[in-house]
Amino acid sequence: MATAERTLRRTELRTLAILGVPTFALALAITTVSTYLPVLAEHFSDSTIVVGLLIGGEGLIALWLPLVVGSWSDSLSTPIGRRLPFIIGATPPLVAALALLGFVSSIAAAAIVVALFFVGYFVAYEPYRALYPDLVDTAIAGRAQASQAIFRGLGTFLALVGGGLLISIAEPLPFVAAAVIVAASLGAFCWAGVSYRRRERRVDDEPIAMVCRHIVGMVRGNRALQAFLAANALWELALSALKTFVVLYVTRSLGISLAGSSLAIGLAAVIVLGGALVSGGLGDRLGRVRVMRLSLIIYGIGLLVPFVTTTAWVVALAVPLVAFGGGVTMSLPYALLMPMMPSGAHGAVTGLYSLSRGLGTALGPLLAGVAIEAAGGDFRWMWLVCAAATLLSIPVMRPLRDDTR
Repeated sequence: MATAERTLRRTELRTLAILGVPTFALALAITTVSTYLPVLAEHFSDSTIVVGLLIGGEGLIALWLPLVVGSWSDSLSTPIGRRLPFIIGATPPLVAALALLGFVSSIAAAAIVVALFFVGYFVAYEPYRALYPDLVDTAIAGRAQASQAIFRGLGTFLALVGGGLLISIAEPLPFVAAAVIVAASLGAFCWAGVSYRRRERRVDDEPIAMVCRHIVGMVRGNRALQAFLAANALWELALSALKTFVVLYVTRSLGISLAGSSLAIGLAAVIVLGGALVSGGLGDRLGRVRVMRLSLIIYGIGLLVPFVTTTAWVVALAVPLVAFGGGVTMSLPYALLMPMMPSGAHGAVTGLYSLSRGLGTALGPLLAGVAIEAAGGDFRWMWLVCAAATLLSIPVMRPLRDDTR
């Protein structure tokens, strides 16, 4: 049933603006790595399976580190709050690894540096993401995630467009430029976050082991949460496969230059931003599950078109469907999860959320790489993997209801 959508207060708008800065930085970083590291990897490996394993390493780390860090951040007590110390500590290794990735020249070196990057990424991301349920009312969760998706879209757009132009000049440039921007953005957030640290909601501290047992028990007895975690893994599988091979598809299958591909993908990113912006308000008003289901149907059908044909104008017609659906898929999942979070375990449940994402992130690039290689290097098969995961998620999320608490 549709509900009245209350107006955001000025303090809420300010909070969402500050909270969005790390999303911009981390989206810029992760998009640069997942999109342009495969381009560099072509110099020292011609196997899409190897490339898929390299990028899929994110998912392997996400299977355990987010839950540990998220749970730890629930119980940590410091003068600057529970979450901020993790962001401060993770920023230097994350930035250093991001810059170094532009200079790797072997699979072994790339694997080591990218592992360091993903460790820094998740140590920062999980406590940061838990700030949303800490500070944001669940009544505006959809719009809060839509605002976060706007910042994510801006970071993604800058990485795709700027990275494509910079890599055509010199291969290390996208990584070095991204490292500078990420360092400045996270540094500014940490400075501002110290001022706002007292606004975190007070919760009763529990030992990490007790929180984890509570989370495991909640998952066992909650079909809706189980369905969400499974569907979320499928959404991330599709997104990670798409991000890993989309540039290679555009340059190899469609014959567009790197600079041209960055502009084409950048235009799609604008539509992604629009989808994220619209979906939050629609979700709060009409129901987040309802909006998500409808978007997934549009998204999944759109993903099938580039698999069926490489005719440029037909693919161009499908791009808005894919981009809009992708924007919704990037913005609404966490808003679906927030009402299911018990007080005092926001970080732990956020870690559980990232664990499900990690399953998809590990499998997406690998399955797409296997499909491409089995098809003799035909990058169209990446689209079939993405479409299958997206459409399969629709029946998987059947237990979810908009009144889930």
